[in-house]
Amino acid sequence: MQTPIIVTEFRAGLSDGKLLVQLCKDCGKPNMWPRYACPHCQSENLDWQHSGGVGTLHSFCVLRQGAPEGFEEDLPYAIGVVKLDEGVQLAVRLVPSAPDDWSEYQCDDRVEFVPVSADQIEKRPCATFKRIAD
Repeated sequence: MQTPIIVTEFRAGLSDGKLLVQLCKDCGKPNMWPRYACPHCQSENLDWQHSGGVGTLHSFCVLRQGAPEGFEEDLPYAIGVVKLDEGVQLAVRLVPSAPDDWSEYQCDDRVEFVPVSADQIEKRPCATFKRIAD
């Protein structure tokens, strides 16, 4: 399956170990998930910037059974919504604290981006985050 052009740079960044967010060059506001026009000013003058990769975990879910078709071999896994310090939110995968254990995670935890291999990004093209230890 061919990658949609709108996410090509985002996924390439992930493959290179970088978290990128879209930035409007006219109003200066970031946005995420990639769009063709800025949701704030409707400009099409968009670019990519490196994210600091740190944010707050707003919600998360651990899937142990009943994965969507094509994700069965990933079980168990955790997904979450992270609000980056830049102000945008994105859906992410969460790294377990111990094998198959996400019990240390809580909403409002500080989390950080974790680069993963290009092979992993090819298989599941999403950002991966881990809890920042207290």
